[in-house]
Amino acid sequence: MEDNKIIQLYWNRDTDAIEITKQKYGRYCTAIAQNILNNNEDTEECLNDTYLKAWNSMPKIWPKQLSVYLGTITRNLSFNRYKKKYANKRGSGEIALVLDELAECVSGKELVERQIEEKELITYINSFINLLPREKRTIFVCRYWYSDSIAQIAQENNMSIGSVTMILKRTREKLKEYLINKGVEL
Repeated sequence: MEDNKIIQLYWNRDTDAIEITKQKYGRYCTAIAQNILNNNEDTEECLNDTYLKAWNSMPKIWPKQLSVYLGTITRNLSFNRYKKKYANKRGSGEIALVLDELAECVSGKELVERQIEEKELITYINSFINLLPREKRTIFVCRYWYSDSIAQIAQENNMSIGSVTMILKRTREKLKEYLINKGVEL
């Protein structure tokens, strides 16, 4: 079923919308949650929360792209669940590595928060990502949006783990330089 028809089901408050959403985007949302949470129970709860949030928010907005909308909800809920679960300890999962890697070029320092609004920072990062060649953009997004493991990215792109690691390192360095040139103090 086309996304517009699924969204219309939400707007009509038709409960079939949730089941159709699960059929069409369940695997996609599961992959996002599982990469972040690395726990089947937490992933399942996050998916249920995703469908509930979509159900409650859809009558107010009409998403431009349903997959991105659902993926964003899933990702945000997964990160929130992860933070809550590991508030006092750093987990040994992939997400801890992802956050550590990005911390070197985009940190949560007060100086950054005072100087630039989150929205502007997101705009800068999106602009930077759009400047990347397709292969590097794909690798960067897979790692830092979907939280895929380096091994998984290497396998999917027919590359060595070392090559993926080096691309990510150099891309982070370029992102840091790009942000500094935009006036973001790190």
